[in-house]
Amino acid sequence: MDKIAVLIPCYNEAPTIENVVRSFREALPESTIYVYDNNSTDDTARLAAAAGAVVRCERRQGKGNVIRRMFREIDAACYVLTDGDDTYPAECAPAMVRKVLEQQADMVVGDRLSSTYYEKNTRPFHGLGNRLVRESVNFLFRCDIRDVLTGYRAFSYQFVKSFPVLSQGFEIETEMTVHAVDKNLLVMNEVVGYRSRPEGSESKLHTVSDGLKVLGTVFKLFCHYKPLAFFGWIALLLAAVSIGFFIPVLVEYARTGLVPRFPTLIVCGLVMVAATQSFFAGLILENIQKKNRQDFEFELMRIHSRGKDHERQD
Repeated sequence: MDKIAVLIPCYNEAPTIENVVRSFREALPESTIYVYDNNSTDDTARLAAAAGAVVRCERRQGKGNVIRRMFREIDAACYVLTDGDDTYPAECAPAMVRKVLEQQADMVVGDRLSSTYYEKNTRPFHGLGNRLVRESVNFLFRCDIRDVLTGYRAFSYQFVKSFPVLSQGFEIETEMTVHAVDKNLLVMNEVVGYRSRPEGSESKLHTVSDGLKVLGTVFKLFCHYKPLAFFGWIALLLAAVSIGFFIPVLVEYARTGLVPRFPTLIVCGLVMVAATQSFFAGLILENIQKKNRQDFEFELMRIHSRGKDHERQD
């Protein structure tokens, strides 16, 4: 079991990967650095190995797929996840590691948005997208995460071994954030610098398509983790529509004793039934989710015990 594992998922990062590996080796000399090559067509894997990294491969394309394999294969007391594009300063990593090892943080978020991100990132709409996702997550899940989409994070053993990776692509950062908040894990923010990509290095993130996937993931996770709130709002909306159309029918009946608009009355009744069904669906799913949280706590205790066993063996 490693004390510190630096995890670097890579796809065509030949211009920068050597510098990234060397920088993290200097900042965290006691760490083991793992580079997972995700079907690169350049010399990423060879250069990473030459710089001293342990190089492995993940054939399924997508950052989420790479992180799934990393989390499954590597055991460490602390994990540092970074990108291979040399945009994150390695000198911030020791402070993030200390928060995991000394302050028992389960996830440390490398907060770019509070430092130089808006000055250094020149891609249009990226700043707006980051703010939109951050505010959506903080509002829906009642938390204070400063940078939801950052690729620079540190994790505890318990987080890594209890996190079910479902996303295949760049939605993985959102999924990790919401999982930690929902499971009441200790999340800390660490302000980190951000650098522009060096010349010759190209971003793999597609602003519009990947941005829409991330926003879709936020609302899917809200439905999954907060079902009573999600279906409760739907029920409230349907009930409001039903009552809004029913009031004129009721007023007409009170005035004349007649119901001339039977189709409207029938539709109002059906919409109210749908509202009731939505509310009770949310209530049932909320109870299931509470049971899942209880099961998670027992699983967390088992993982914690297994981690202690690994440390004693080492």
